Amino acid sequence: MRVLITGAQGFVGRHLVTSLRQKFADSVEILATTLKIGEHPVLGAFEALDVTDRAAVSQTIARFQPTHIVHLAGMAAVPAANADPLATWGVHVYGTLNVAFGILEQAPNCALVFVSSGQIYGASASAGLPLDETTLLAPVDDYSVTKAAADLALGVQARRGLKCIRLRPFNHIGPGQSEAFVVPAFAMQIARIEAGVAPPIIQVGNLDAERDFLDVRDVTAAYALAVREAPNLPPGVILNIASGVPRRIEEILEQLLALSRVKIAVEHDPARLRPSDLPRIIGDATQARRLLGWSPEHRFEETLAAVLEDCRSAVSVSG
Repeated sequence: MRVLITGAQGFVGRHLVTSLRQKFADSVEILATTLKIGEHPVLGAFEALDVTDRAAVSQTIARFQPTHIVHLAGMAAVPAANADPLATWGVHVYGTLNVAFGILEQAPNCALVFVSSGQIYGASASAGLPLDETTLLAPVDDYSVTKAAADLALGVQARRGLKCIRLRPFNHIGPGQSEAFVVPAFAMQIARIEAGVAPPIIQVGNLDAERDFLDVRDVTAAYALAVREAPNLPPGVILNIASGVPRRIEEILEQLLALSRVKIAVEHDPARLRPSDLPRIIGDATQARRLLGWSPEHRFEETLAAVLEDCRSAVSVSG
């Protein structure tokens, strides 16, 4: 088994490498790729690969001859993706097609595990009901519309012989995640306040929204199971990866504040409000449970504590 990972240096990538090694031990060879060549304490050596460079993608696939590709490369944070729509279209859509075409041309027996997003359901979440794979795609921003376009494009390529699995993960958190995401943004502010390098006031945006959160280790465990089950899944299959549990952002903040070592006030910051915020987004992962034998294993409260501890360590190192 030879697994090529695109975007491996990101938050999810290092957890995925761990999940693959836990699942397959020495029976898997991993080629971790990212934009720049280098070394990582978890990934080891990784190669440079720009997925928007079709020739480079084709050459890498031809040389490595992967049995599986897990395609993570993309704009991880919604604000960054929305700030540069052309780059986002380039990476999410054309980058994904480059990977698909590279497989069809150079390694047609390779299975592609494409990481889409639960965000692509967009406005369909307005009803507040759990979203399953049959829910209408109604993206509301550049991030989600490009993810949806790539998702749909792979459905067409599956009809042309591409062996692909389309995964739609909902929100996931864990140590090492960027402050561009709500939970580490809260946790890092708390860590800085505890360290005395910021005033005891936490800046927040919309606290009323409800979201579906998973531990990143549960998410990457699902990706590893998709790799394992690839021969048994129909080409182009779509699977939500979700907890099915709505969590109010205000309640998450309260849980983090309860873990704080100092008293902290809360202050609303209009700059942190997203105009496209939907009141409630929750996924239905029944299909993943049935076809992959997957279910979340990590307690949310333990994940929150791990995120806060990671932020404390980061502040300590930087300070």
